[in-house]
Amino acid sequence: MKSKAQSMAGQKRRSTFVLNIVLFVLCTAWIIPTLGLLVSSVRNRDAINTSGWWSVLPHQAWTKTRSFDAPTGTGDGPITIEGVSATFEQFREGVTTPDGKRLKWEGNRRLGVIQVEEMQWTMDTNFTLANYERVLAPVDARVKETLRDGSVVENPGEDIGPAFINTVTVAVPATIIPILIAAFAAYAFAWMNFPGRKMLFAGVVALLVVPLQTAMIPMLRDFVGLQINGTFLAVWLAHTTFGLPLATYLLYNYISQLPRETLEAASIDGASHFTTFLRLVLPLSLPALASFAIFQFIWVWNDYLVGLIFLGGAPSVRIITQRLVDMVGTRGQDWQLLTAGAFISMLLPMSVFLALQRFFVRGLLAGSVKG
Repeated sequence: MKSKAQSMAGQKRRSTFVLNIVLFVLCTAWIIPTLGLLVSSVRNRDAINTSGWWSVLPHQAWTKTRSFDAPTGTGDGPITIEGVSATFEQFREGVTTPDGKRLKWEGNRRLGVIQVEEMQWTMDTNFTLANYERVLAPVDARVKETLRDGSVVENPGEDIGPAFINTVTVAVPATIIPILIAAFAAYAFAWMNFPGRKMLFAGVVALLVVPLQTAMIPMLRDFVGLQINGTFLAVWLAHTTFGLPLATYLLYNYISQLPRETLEAASIDGASHFTTFLRLVLPLSLPALASFAIFQFIWVWNDYLVGLIFLGGAPSVRIITQRLVDMVGTRGQDWQLLTAGAFISMLLPMSVFLALQRFFVRGLLAGSVKG
């Protein structure tokens, strides 16, 4: 008979195995589209239009081994080539020979070439950085691109660099400002006594369920009246307003669980609320601050609607999501440019997440366990 400890250990191993399988499936589901985006961004137009991104992996495909001139003077009946009889239309599609080869007619009846193909292991490794060069190059520049037939064409640049810089200019202050304000507010709600504290905090929590779209028109009217609409200040204030409720609630859950003895000791030593907040609360709240910073930065970076309304579409203030939408409209058939631009837009958010991910889970669990 198995003991209770052995039974629990076996159950724990099974649970861990199932959990690992689920995590592997979820990670694979996220990684595969990202890998496809990266591979597509370094392939040329012809390769993207004729094959999927997975063709860069080893796979079996028909590969040309030799060719010869097609017979001329053929009628509408069957044509015999290397012992295989078929119609012209069948040869155009490709006819498999008894020895496993394929004969394919390229061209027309008068000027045709027979391609002899064999099934072989192959992979497409024809990568290029021309897509990134074209996306980053100025509009008045000319970027050379070599097509599959060997011809060289020149295309204008897309100049996505200024939009990238504008997005950094928007995202960094729009992340730092709400974090600082929310940290002050969360400390006040958690450790300071003042009239109406519970009602104010309930109001902050209630704002979490209010759609931001309902506040856009009133804010837009106020910003137009203040003559700041279309500036970075307007979009900073908008993102700060929309991000404050979640930031305050998240930081409150964490700050309210800090050791009371530590804060009381600081008060006994004569530390003011500001000193306690600056020297103790902020360093101890780093996991929660980093967790919200990830959420806020990624949300602001990927935002389109707020930037469009409060910044407008002027080229001098256009952010990267607006620039990508423009490219979809003007370069919708050039998938290699869209994938290159999309991958460039992913680099900074991915870097921020990787830099702060060790705090992410700790921040998400803030306040979830008492004691």
